[in-house]
Amino acid sequence: QVQLLESGGGLVQPGGSLRLSCAASGRTFSTYAMGWFRQAPGKEREFVARITWRDDSTRYVDSVKGRFTISRDNAKNTVYLQMNSLKPEDTAVYYCAVGVGVGAYDYWGQGTQVTVSS
Repeated sequence: QVQLLESGGGLVQPGGSLRLSCAASGRTFSTYAMGWFRQAPGKEREFVARITWRDDSTRYVDSVKGRFTISRDNAKNTVYLQMNSLKPEDTAVYYCAVGVGVGAYDYWGQGTQVTVSS
């Protein structure tokens, strides 16, 4: 069992920045990857970014490449999402997730709201 807690969401103007954090607790020793997803009203949940725990391999959805950076602190079991040059289209609830196996996510946080608006 893994518990996840996201933080760092809020209201920001277009072009601004936010940094999301996700702290994992519980049985995290088998973590393969931690990632971020988001869901906007009326939209399906979409993948945003992920990082593997052992080799630091990162992957991003095309729409955030060059603007978002995912990073992690293995000792703290924490993953971060630095979001720069935010656009209104980035408005969504952002969810942290942990994958134990390859290619799937097994645990999810409660979500944190990110609103980009002037």
